Amino acid sequence: MKDKNIFSSHFSKVFFVFFVVMIFTFTFGIIDADAQCAMCRATVETNYSNGDGGASTRLNSGILYLLCMPYLLIGTVAFFWYRKKQKNQRNGKRTFKISSNPAM
Repeated sequence: MKDKNIFSSHFSKVFFVFFVVMIFTFTFGIIDADAQCAMCRATVETNYSNGDGGASTRLNSGILYLLCMPYLLIGTVAFFWYRKKQKNQRNGKRTFKISSNPAM
């Protein structure tokens, strides 16, 4: 039996590199966000006036962390969906079935 390699096609290699670059960017490329809700802004201003300037940076990092999680989740689901579709196409299976019965 042939050894299955997840990097069998050029597209999957490119997608994997793109995924790794995005993870790296979201992890280490965090910059300060300027937009905040009113309650967050009031908390940051209060902390800043009390001498704690690091709270705003931590809050902005948390906002960006929460922002990137849905994209990572959708990307992961799309990646595994694509791999399953490619596997089914290689094995000769149809990805979806169209019924000939109009009542269904």
